Amino acid sequence: MSGTNQRINGPRLWDSLMAMAEIGATPKGGVKRLTLTEVDRAGRDQFAQWCREAGLTVRVDEMGNMFARRPGRDPKRKPVLFGSHLDSQPTGGKFDGALGVIAGLEVMRTLQDLNIETEAPLELINWTDEEGSRFGHSLMGSGVWAGIYDQAETYALRDLEGVSVIEALEGIGYKGDHPAKPSEADSYFELHIEQGPILEREGKRIGIVTGGQAQVWYDAALTGQDSHAGTTPPSARRDALLGAARIVNLVDALMRARGEDGRGTVGRLQVFPNSCNVVPGEVRFSVEFRHPSGDEIETLATDFPAQAQAIARELGLALELRELFRIPAQPFDPDCVGLVRDAATRLGLPAREIISGAGHDAIYVARRVPTAMIFTPCKDGLSHNEAESILPEEAADGCQVLFEAVVARANRPA
Repeated sequence: MSGTNQRINGPRLWDSLMAMAEIGATPKGGVKRLTLTEVDRAGRDQFAQWCREAGLTVRVDEMGNMFARRPGRDPKRKPVLFGSHLDSQPTGGKFDGALGVIAGLEVMRTLQDLNIETEAPLELINWTDEEGSRFGHSLMGSGVWAGIYDQAETYALRDLEGVSVIEALEGIGYKGDHPAKPSEADSYFELHIEQGPILEREGKRIGIVTGGQAQVWYDAALTGQDSHAGTTPPSARRDALLGAARIVNLVDALMRARGEDGRGTVGRLQVFPNSCNVVPGEVRFSVEFRHPSGDEIETLATDFPAQAQAIARELGLALELRELFRIPAQPFDPDCVGLVRDAATRLGLPAREIISGAGHDAIYVARRVPTAMIFTPCKDGLSHNEAESILPEEAADGCQVLFEAVVARANRPA
């Protein structure tokens, strides 16, 4: 890297990432830090301790979103926000989300080390439940903060054990007193691993993220009739799992019809009564579609339910299809994106513009605050997997770009 004498501490960043990865560590080298569990509480406690040691003031809002503030020279200026999330998938990797939070902490530590005072205040954020893997509602904390999800309805969501969001928040002591709604903010930056193969394939060190894909998510429940596997002939069967299989195939076909830009996934499926000698009478599963084009998502939101219902009717099944949310394609702020581009150029890091294929808190924050994202490569594009991996120098490069962009934004003329 070149272009600056104000360098983040790469080894310290890596050591902190590895220390956080010990909280919820799995035997295969990943992490299981499901949101609002005791393991999540341990990660939050460690993060808060590090923030306070760095001289930051920590507050928590009613959704458990954590904000660590560093004052600026001008207290009247709106703060520059940056961050990501510490919760993980059930078999998650060390870097998904955590890189953005811990790199943000390293930005703050470096400013302290170099005795740099920015014009505007800075706030580092750990958003609650970005993954959606426990309560089935991704981007939950940022979604409530941005006014996209109703807080009372979100509090009432329950996990598979029947525990509600509000019970879980109170249970780990992270239901804060501050309102979960947009505060006055200048901008938001988020560093994240790409979670795809493009940067690595092209030998790029930085992804300049210009926006996020459109998405639509569903909860599906197919109901047929439980019956004896040995005595029920084909003509009498109302096999819910057969219907689910055909709908899964439909999801795949609709995805592939849209070429390499198409995304369609059934990632969760529950079969009832789940017995080897009973024809399944009920299946519950998730469905999601993503595409860079909002028009394509609108088409899918019309075509998929109609075709799925037709499959259910043909098999004598009842299909309950509930749309969880629909996210339009979200462009990021050109000025903030420009700061990321300028930083990568100034540092001599090979970079390319890229659309985010994954959902991130930045997608919702962008509806309220000028926003940009920074991507780093990850090995083989693998994420949401315990084998997820990046190099220490890749983490340091992304953190340095974050540092440059945040400081430039915070010091721009009022």
